[in-house]
Amino acid sequence: MYLKNLHLLQFRNYQDQWVEFGAPKTILVGNNAQGKSNLLEAVELLSTLKSHRVTRDRDLVKEGAEWGRIVATLERQTGEIDLSLTLRRNGRRTVTRGSEALHRQIDFLGTINTVQFSSLDLDLVRGGPEHRRSWLDTLVIQLEPFYAHILQQYHQILRQRNALLKKIREQGTVNDTSISSVSRSELALWDAQLVTAGVRVMRRRSRALQRLTPISYYWHQAISGSTEKLEIKYLPNVPMENDDLELLKQAFLEKIQQRTIPEQHQGTTLVGPHRDEVEFTINQTPAKQYGSQGQQRTLVLSLKLAELKLIEEVIGEPPLLLLDDVLAELDLTRQHQLLETIQARFQTLITTTHLSAFDPVWLNASQILYVEAGHLSVHAW
Repeated sequence: MYLKNLHLLQFRNYQDQWVEFGAPKTILVGNNAQGKSNLLEAVELLSTLKSHRVTRDRDLVKEGAEWGRIVATLERQTGEIDLSLTLRRNGRRTVTRGSEALHRQIDFLGTINTVQFSSLDLDLVRGGPEHRRSWLDTLVIQLEPFYAHILQQYHQILRQRNALLKKIREQGTVNDTSISSVSRSELALWDAQLVTAGVRVMRRRSRALQRLTPISYYWHQAISGSTEKLEIKYLPNVPMENDDLELLKQAFLEKIQQRTIPEQHQGTTLVGPHRDEVEFTINQTPAKQYGSQGQQRTLVLSLKLAELKLIEEVIGEPPLLLLDDVLAELDLTRQHQLLETIQARFQTLITTTHLSAFDPVWLNASQILYVEAGHLSVHAW
């Protein structure tokens, strides 16, 4: 797939900016806070309908405006597709694909596939479990867009169940024997729904990691010179001996029953995939606690290269690669590995504050744009 052009209207610090991508590699160069990452964020939104930087649409709309819009033309093997995402400061966003306004945003997912690599991705290793769950869920959505609906359904059920548990706690009925029959019956209904939705989430997370792990291992061996061994383990909150649907449901329900009293005391759900963990180890040592910065960067780079390969295998086309100011953080060996891998195969958008990190041959084959205060111009290096 190839992103042919992008039109930003009242998005972030862009008033009305059109950019046509004339080469497989586009380098956006400029000082900090000029809008380089904002452009990559626009592409990310077209891909995932989410930003890894903010959660509210009002933060994406240019100051003083009521709405913002991202318009793009994408070329895929099936032909050209026109895309549009309208964000509103105080209202619902709208999406269109071709000439069709889509009633469900979920139907927009899977049109553009991207892999993003930014300095924030080091939180995959250093941060809490929520960072790793979010990363894994984003990957699964790229592979199977319907997963976004499954995940949304699970979190809706989780919110409803938590509301009931909070109500039970506030009523002071924290012992199972003192819960009213109405509350007990209602909780049982939410338990069943949580189990059904939660198992769907767990199975898809597990399958995606099973496919990603050997590819990550290959890249990690290549980048580290076979001196380090990477292991990735999915640690579900519910025991997962195998992929059998009924056994998983039974294990899930049994764990809920075991945690009944603590859940009612705390007024929140303690069992389910919202408490899953993904563990990275290097030479059998947890990367989070003991990995050096170099090891952590190698780990994240290996994951990103594996994502590119896996998405390409599943969807049949190479995804776009978004590199947000990461080359400066990689040493020459890791830079070389990354640049050699992507070559002309993956359309790549790169942000940087300077061009000195790039090989001149590589620069000659790239489109270079200068970014200043939300304006793009051709940059002679």
